Amino acid sequence: MQLITIDDIEAAAARIAGRAVRTPLTPCLWAADDRPLWLKPEQLQPIGAFKIRGALNAIARIPEETRKKGVVAYSSGNHGQAVAYTAKLYGVPATIVVTTNTPQVKIDATTRHGATVVVVPPADRESAAAEIVATQGGTLVPPFDHPDVMAGQGTIGLEIAADLPDVEVVLVPVSGGGLIGGIATAIRAKAPNAKVIGVEPELAGDTAEGFRLGRKPDWSTDDRARTIADGLRSTPSDLTFAHITKLVDDVVTVTEDEIRAAIGVLATRSQQVAEPSGAVSTAAYLYRDLPAGRTVAVVSGGNIDPALLAEVVTAAPAAAPAAGASVGRTARS
Repeated sequence: MQLITIDDIEAAAARIAGRAVRTPLTPCLWAADDRPLWLKPEQLQPIGAFKIRGALNAIARIPEETRKKGVVAYSSGNHGQAVAYTAKLYGVPATIVVTTNTPQVKIDATTRHGATVVVVPPADRESAAAEIVATQGGTLVPPFDHPDVMAGQGTIGLEIAADLPDVEVVLVPVSGGGLIGGIATAIRAKAPNAKVIGVEPELAGDTAEGFRLGRKPDWSTDDRARTIADGLRSTPSDLTFAHITKLVDDVVTVTEDEIRAAIGVLATRSQQVAEPSGAVSTAAYLYRDLPAGRTVAVVSGGNIDPALLAEVVTAAPAAAPAAGASVGRTARS
């Protein structure tokens, strides 16, 4: 299987420059001395998540005459926003298929960008998008299973390596695998000594299981839908899992309570708003025994329901837990 290359990612970086934000690395003064931590705050993107990078690159690569016919996407929320936002930039129509368990805050944002939103059960989102393309036309822009989307997401890795050349550990949220596949490709080329570690919720820990077993996972949609991290409920494709098995050092999981605690730490100690999916990398830093060294945690998005944010911030500890702290784990059931 053909993997994306550093050349693909560098071309994507030039293509999306000036439209996607080049997010900074922000140091965490509360981090452990032997594990200094920087955050990569992708919630600063115009749509509040990293997904804009892949959408911009993929839609820019569609021939102009074809692009005029519109774009279609299926999404747990953030990719849909990114495709809708990018379609508006190009002045073309967008239809976004979301699921019944997509947070309303993400549906509302997608609608504000001018897209037509179609809501279906979680198991039907891909087939519904395919039917729209077949009956109404337009180009499908997948959330992760596409080389152009992966190359766009990989620009995050380019920026990390440029801003912290001696980075030793990069923590990346994992869902469909496009984000970590792209980042790992860039890190392997630009900071080859760094370890790239994926992070999933235990309740959607299919990639972690597949990584250990050496085969693509097969968890049901209902199984993966249990986690609060709504952006991490997808499963890898053949393309993304090939990148993970070749380029990623490990995949770890975190519990629902750890995700909530990490949202609170980010808000109260780093003044950063993260949705559950965006907080899992910080949760792994706080609660897992990971390699020491200069660490970057990718905060993939900040589109959190305001009520949930208020709830977890109210419950946040006065001080950040020590890195690698041990808490109770939630078994898969």
